[in-house]
Amino acid sequence: MKNVTIYTTSTCGYCKMAKSFFKDKNVNYKEVNVEADPAAAQDMIKKSGQMGVPVIDIDGQIVVGFDRGVLSELLGV
Repeated sequence: MKNVTIYTTSTCGYCKMAKSFFKDKNVNYKEVNVEADPAAAQDMIKKSGQMGVPVIDIDGQIVVGFDRGVLSELLGV
């Protein structure tokens, strides 16, 4: 099973779409809300070079934004 972390904010529509995609595909994930955790926001920026969300970490491979095709490929779903 892949180790999946999604960095989100509470108002991000693409974050909600990504989480819905994960649920539809039965993918377990850890959600980190960067609004509520400034240290996590810095970790996200360090990993991705981006300040926007979602940033999705799949076993160390970073996906910025919600890209169904890339996520499907990386997750094998």
